[in-house]
This record gives sequence, C-alpha cells and structure tokens, in this order.
Amino acid sequence: MAKKRENAAKVTISSGNVFADLGFENPEEELAKAKLATHIWSVISQRHLTQAAAGKIMGLDQPKVSALMNGRLANFSSDRLMRFLTALGKDVDIVVRDAPKKRGKGRVRVLTGIAA
Repeated sequence: MAKKRENAAKVTISSGNVFADLGFENPEEELAKAKLATHIWSVISQRHLTQAAAGKIMGLDQPKVSALMNGRLANFSSDRLMRFLTALGKDVDIVVRDAPKKRGKGRVRVLTGIAA
C-alpha cells in the first residue's frame, strides 16, 4: 500500500504572466519588456556578436549590454528596447485595436513573426 504524502508541494496555476503572478505593479509592461529583451538576446546570439560589438550597434557600453542580456531591465524602457531592435535590423510594428467588450480593459503584448 502506497504512503500518502503529507508535505506535497503546493501548486498554483499561472495566469500566463509570471510578473502578474508575482505581484509586480505593471505586469503587462514587464512581460512586454522581457519579450523585447528576449528578441534582442536572440538577434545578438544568432549573429554571434560580442557584447561590445552589439553595444556599438545599439549605442550602449558593454556593461549595459551585459545587464540587458542577463534580464536586468529596470533601466530600460520599452521604447528604448524597441530602438535597440531596430538598430539590430528588426522591424517593430505597433498595432492598436479595440479590446473585446467582455474584457473591457486593453492589454499590451509582444508578438513574433507577424507578416505585414
């Protein structure tokens, strides 16, 4: 007969936004910044750029590129991250549309690979 586990780990289902789950003040903005930074990291990695070379392209010094690559995004606005992406040769499209009536409030999302 199997023993019943008394100290089973408590599991909480995610909302889909880890920043909301952790109680951040502006979780959608934080998630958008994280996704933008992930795209920057991906471009730098795919192009095999050093942090110094990437910094030269983006107009940053190497320590700031290091912070960006390691997810330390407090000193980077979404706008600035989008400018880095364009400097790295990526298009950034912003689409504004009505939110569904049932949700009411709008949201911010970063999507990948949508053709214009």
